[in-house]
Amino acid sequence: MGIFNSVFGGNASENKSKSGLPWQQLTTVEQLDEIIELSKTKPVAIFKHSTTCGISRMALRSFESEYDIESSELDLYFLDLKAYRAVSNEIANRFEVEHQSPQLILIKNGTAVYHDSHGSISAATLKSKI
Repeated sequence: MGIFNSVFGGNASENKSKSGLPWQQLTTVEQLDEIIELSKTKPVAIFKHSTTCGISRMALRSFESEYDIESSELDLYFLDLKAYRAVSNEIANRFEVEHQSPQLILIKNGTAVYHDSHGSISAATLKSKI
């Protein structure tokens, strides 16, 4: 949990970062099956983050600072793509979304319905797509 803790601090199992967002850590390909099933009843967003990229860090901070979506409206997953590259690759395959970093992907009914990357990542836009 070292990378996750260094980005957010604290225990990842608490599902909250210092920003208070209800992040769920995405670490296995099998979780993508769960995300697909969950997205049939509630939208799911995946934030793909590169822990070694300054642009990714800025996009994450900006996203967190403007995020105001209730947890009842959306499940929010965080992927450290440096640590879990195989998961990142499988996201691209399953959801037919070209890999970007940083990247935000919205899943509804098992399908990617919205995605954006770099400076275009916006919590307000995400909220409008839910």
